[in-house]
Amino acid sequence: MGLLDLAGQFLGDNQGGGDTKAQLLNAAIGMIQNQPGGLQGLLGKFQESGMGDHVASWVGNGENQPINADQVQQALGSEQVQALAQQAGIPAEHASGSLAALLPELINHLTPNGQVPQEGGLQQGLSGLLGKFLS
Repeated sequence: MGLLDLAGQFLGDNQGGGDTKAQLLNAAIGMIQNQPGGLQGLLGKFQESGMGDHVASWVGNGENQPINADQVQQALGSEQVQALAQQAGIPAEHASGSLAALLPELINHLTPNGQVPQEGGLQQGLSGLLGKFLS
């Protein structure tokens, strides 16, 4: 399943239209861009929370290991999840589950060669993904 297919499914049709999905994807991209250390900093949060194998699967070329809403809360903290939910315009209780569905695929698409890109490459990748989703 591709990222755009996933983005179309993780909220479901009854929880918001395309604008809400685009807002959540945009909020997730903003979270990565504003994270101290960027993508590497975000991955570090998950590694520090005991999910190093998960992170390695997202960056690597194999199958992505899934995570759940509780793991997202543990890694990011409720304050960051609530801020993302507010930015995306969704209830906070849906944000962790939505991120759990989105982040493995998002990170996988941002690391196509099994390596975390440098800042310039990351910005191009993030802009390209959002552009594809919104077109």
